[in-house]
Amino acid sequence: MLDEFGIVGVSWRQDGSEALARYALGDSDQVERLRVFGHTKGLREIAYLETCNRVEVVFLRSTDTDHADLRPAVYALLTGRPARPGEAERILKAWQGEGACEHLFLVAAGLDSAALGEPEIVGQVRASRDFARDGGLIGPGLELLFEDALRVAGAVRDRTRLAEGSISLAELAAGHILKRHAQTSSEEPQPTALVGVSPMTERAALSLDKARVPFVVVNRTLPKARALAGRFGVPCRSLESFQADPPAVAAILSATGARTPVIGEPFFARLAANGLNRPPLCVDMGVPPDIDPAACAKAGARRIGMDDIVQEAECNREARLAQAADARELVDAALPQLRERLTDRLYGTLFANLQAHYQATARTGAERLLKSLRRLDAEERETITTWAAGQARRFAHLPTVGIRSLLLNGPDGALDAFLDGLDGKLAAELRPTTTRPTPPGGSNDDPQA
Repeated sequence: MLDEFGIVGVSWRQDGSEALARYALGDSDQVERLRVFGHTKGLREIAYLETCNRVEVVFLRSTDTDHADLRPAVYALLTGRPARPGEAERILKAWQGEGACEHLFLVAAGLDSAALGEPEIVGQVRASRDFARDGGLIGPGLELLFEDALRVAGAVRDRTRLAEGSISLAELAAGHILKRHAQTSSEEPQPTALVGVSPMTERAALSLDKARVPFVVVNRTLPKARALAGRFGVPCRSLESFQADPPAVAAILSATGARTPVIGEPFFARLAANGLNRPPLCVDMGVPPDIDPAACAKAGARRIGMDDIVQEAECNREARLAQAADARELVDAALPQLRERLTDRLYGTLFANLQAHYQATARTGAERLLKSLRRLDAEERETITTWAAGQARRFAHLPTVGIRSLLLNGPDGALDAFLDGLDGKLAAELRPTTTRPTPPGGSNDDPQA
């Protein structure tokens, strides 16, 4: 069953975080494009995960799906053009079966992030699951995979110290703003503008609030800006008014979902026109960039992009590897549990129907028997009925164990697993009969036999 899961995608490891914009699916008709792609490729379920570190397509094949390499097809889906020979295979990575499940577990737990243990990724994985579910793109298979990935992430957070300290990309970004604030502490304090309401800006807001650094929330839609600003008692502005009449700010931290820069040359020109000669520090966590690099260079503003933050996170990675080992143990323990949980979720109805069939057969047989035993009193009749129901449960248990063993272990391991699931006495009676006969002139261990 796990063999049908797959993931194809690209991460910051290939060309850096800012280059991921080339592979982002975009906002328009995303659900329909994924639905058409899944139908065309014979996929049972499909989901799309986009973060500052990766762009990935998660899917569940049907049993009759062609198991061809999907990287060229996914490349065309993400970029809008066919891949040149070998291009998709060079850029995109693919995971299949248990490896795909393990990969999503590692991603959700922050073990495959640039900032090891990054907490924001959990919300992004959950948002991916919710988006696919709301769009009718996933069913019980991917639902369970995402559910277990989020459960593993929670266990890593609760049972290890991986998430302690300034480890998230947002916290690293906020650290640069705190340094700028310290450099200007003797002057009249100017606020930082947090542009966009996202997990990144929310996390940065927590860091700035804790350090008592003033900030203003800026967003395209004011209701969302008011909601975040209200949590910290800070002012808010619409993006349009912020662009048209920029205030004096010490820094800008931007993390929006825009596909083109929201801060460009006109913004810096208006800043200069307002007599603000010292350009703000620009921390750009947008993928693609929110703050135009060329405009920053022209205005003399220092810009820290996502690639810079990721490189900083990589330098901190080694110090967290000891805690990552404990987290990895939790991931490894979750994989066999996923196989069992998936079996029960996908085939639970089959097992229930099998049990119901045996119960109905036993009930019908008991009723026929009781018609011929008219002299029995009510208590005796109830005893027979109860006995028949108990026998039905025992008989139904045998094929249920056999089917589960086959699904979980495949043909090679199903027999041993089946015997392990039986009553000890019955298993002891049956196990000797499973020994293969010794070939003439050889033994079962003889490689030439």
